[in-house]
Amino acid sequence: MATTPALLRVVEREARVFRRLWRGSVYSSFITPVLFLAAMGVGLGGLVDERNGGAGGLDYLTFVAPGLLAASAMQTAAGESLWPVMAGTKWVRTFHAMVATPVGADDVYGGFVVWTSVRVSISASAFLIVAALLGGVPSLWGVLAVPAAVLCAAAFAAPLAAYAATQDSDVTFPLILRLGIVPLFLFSGTFFPVSELPAGLRAASFLSPLWHGVELCRAATTGSAEWGAVVVHVAVLTGCVAAGWLWGTRTFTRKLAQ
Repeated sequence: MATTPALLRVVEREARVFRRLWRGSVYSSFITPVLFLAAMGVGLGGLVDERNGGAGGLDYLTFVAPGLLAASAMQTAAGESLWPVMAGTKWVRTFHAMVATPVGADDVYGGFVVWTSVRVSISASAFLIVAALLGGVPSLWGVLAVPAAVLCAAAFAAPLAAYAATQDSDVTFPLILRLGIVPLFLFSGTFFPVSELPAGLRAASFLSPLWHGVELCRAATTGSAEWGAVVVHVAVLTGCVAAGWLWGTRTFTRKLAQ
C-alpha cells in the first residue's frame, strides 16, 4: 500500500528532473494552448460573436477559454502518462531502480500521477492568467478552474499510466492519441456546445471525462455553477481517478516485479 513519504519522494524526483528539462515542454503545455486561445477566442471569436452572438449564451472568448484550459490539461496528462511510463518500465527502467529502494511499486505509480497533476496545475495557472488578461475569465470564481483542470488531468493520467504499464511496445500510444484524445478534444464542448451535435454523438459526449472537465472549468470561469451538476461532474472525474488508481497499483506492481 502506498505510503505518503515514499510517494512524495517520487514526486520530488520528478520535480527535480522537470526543473532541468522544463524548457522543452513549454511549447506543448503552454504556448500551443495560448495560441489556440488567441486564434479561436480572439480571432475566430470576433466573427462568431458578430454573426451568431457568441456560443452557449456567452461571447466566444469566454466560452472557449475554459474549454481549452481543460483540453490542454487532458492532452498534457495523456502525453505524460504514455511514453514516460514506457521509459520508466522498459526503455530506461528508472521505475525498476526506484523499487530497488524502500519505495514500492504503488508509490511509484501514485507519485507519478500526483506529479502529473502538479505539472498540469502549473501550466493551467499560467494559461488562466493569460485568458484573464484577454478578458476570457469574467468571474473571480475563475481561480477554481485550475483545480477543476487538474482533476480532469488526473482522470486521464490515472488510467492511461495504468494501461501504459501493461504494454511492451508503444505501438498503441499514437492510436490512443489519434482515435481517443483528438476526438474528445473536438467533440466534448471545447469549441461549441455539445447540444449542437446529433443526438447519438451528444450522448457519447456526456460520457467523456473531458466534457465533465470542460463543464467544471466553464462553471468556474463564468461564475454560473449549478451545484447539482458540479457534484455530478466531480463524482465522474473522481470515479475515473479512483478506478485508474486501483488498476494502476496492480499493473505497476506486476510490471515492476518482473
